[in-house]
Amino acid sequence: MKLHNPTADLYVPDGAALPAALERTTHLGIGAHQDDLEILAFHGIVECFARRDRWFTAVTCTDGGGSSRVGPYAEYTDEMMRAVRRVEQRQAGAVGQYAAVLQLDYPSAAVKDPRDPRLPEDLAEILRVARPQVVYTHNPADKHATHVGVGIAALAALRRLPRAERPKAVYGVEVWRDLDWLPDEDKVALDVSAHENLAAALTGLFDSQIVGGKRYDLATLGRRRANATYFQSHAADAADQLQFAMDLTPLVQDESLDVVEYVAQYVRKLEQEIRTKLSGRIQR
Repeated sequence: MKLHNPTADLYVPDGAALPAALERTTHLGIGAHQDDLEILAFHGIVECFARRDRWFTAVTCTDGGGSSRVGPYAEYTDEMMRAVRRVEQRQAGAVGQYAAVLQLDYPSAAVKDPRDPRLPEDLAEILRVARPQVVYTHNPADKHATHVGVGIAALAALRRLPRAERPKAVYGVEVWRDLDWLPDEDKVALDVSAHENLAAALTGLFDSQIVGGKRYDLATLGRRRANATYFQSHAADAADQLQFAMDLTPLVQDESLDVVEYVAQYVRKLEQEIRTKLSGRIQR
């Protein structure tokens, strides 16, 4: 497997050879930054945790150099922050018992540039070897430009695969814009109630972000619990914690579908739902 960046970090927590580690992959996450996968792909992580018939592989695309920093990290240069975040992502791989952790070391500017072909090419190369059954990535309606860039690159890479090698399910999961706005029948509700201690441990490993000014650890678990409670108004909670995802599988199965139109249809559906509920209830 040949990647574009010689500085890419390839780590296998249990010491297996990289090709074998990737080939055992069943669930794969493609995230922008170190800690994104622990937020968006926890469903895949926990599905594989302590199993030998399922394995989660993490692919982090950016170098982590542009993150916010205060306190003990306030004087860190981008290069120092890159080194810290790389170690943190490796630690998460060890704690979560990942099959492999691949950090591709792209600057955010490259990820956001639709004319740069390198990231989709790297992702396609990884996918050809790993051949996962399930893929998690950023949803196309996320408000973070780097997240959107990674999600689009992931879709482009998946569409390059022969049809027989494409995963059975592809989920675009919430991070910087939640997916509570999706009509309920279009939400993919991922039950992540199990191993709450593991969820807390994984998000808590990214000290450079938490002490650096962003309490992703608290916010992530809080959102999951809120999702479970507010999902259905007239029924008892069926799960303690939920993540919401957009089903991107049709975009991978049919490359003729337009990504913008695919997302926009859900926005229009939400608008119509709101209009219908309000109609006849407001005196004009």
